[in-house]
Amino acid sequence: MRQDLERVLLTRDEIAARIEELGRSIVKDLGSVSESDGIVLVPIMTGSITFIADLMRQLPLRVRIGLITASSYAGTSMESSGDVVLSDAQFPVELEGRHVLIVDDILDSGGTIRRVRAEIEARSPRSVRTCVLLRKKITSALETPCEYVGFDIENEFVVGYGLDFDDYYRNLPDIGVLRSDVVEAARASADE
Repeated sequence: MRQDLERVLLTRDEIAARIEELGRSIVKDLGSVSESDGIVLVPIMTGSITFIADLMRQLPLRVRIGLITASSYAGTSMESSGDVVLSDAQFPVELEGRHVLIVDDILDSGGTIRRVRAEIEARSPRSVRTCVLLRKKITSALETPCEYVGFDIENEFVVGYGLDFDDYYRNLPDIGVLRSDVVEAARASADE
């Protein structure tokens, strides 16, 4: 799989160091959260699975998790459709009066974060914050409210550390940019 990368954008060590920093910032901002209150983490699956696993280990708080699945990409598409599909409209934990942290892998169109945040805010939480590992340097992403950002990146299609292309590459420990010939070959195969 590594041979399919044009280049590594972020190494596992860079990612780990930044997640530690994000954890410290979140804990500092939620310093007044009592042990009984804790925080509800709402990871947007499946892309954030690796990120949420590492991030929550940096939070010495009482943590509950409410998983949701949302998608705006399909198959070999490299651009968000803008139409966000929430596969699970039921949040599995009570959010009223709770501190909530939405966690996602990448912020590009902003549609997923805005939709999920609106769904959560409708449930009367005490606070809602958003944390993304990556934010693309594009207007739609930069204009979407997000309190915690791991890395700002150029508008490139990236894989690894939970991010996929056609459901592959999620298990790469680094984040990289796919070679264009690999993308074209996958698209040609999908069209057959």
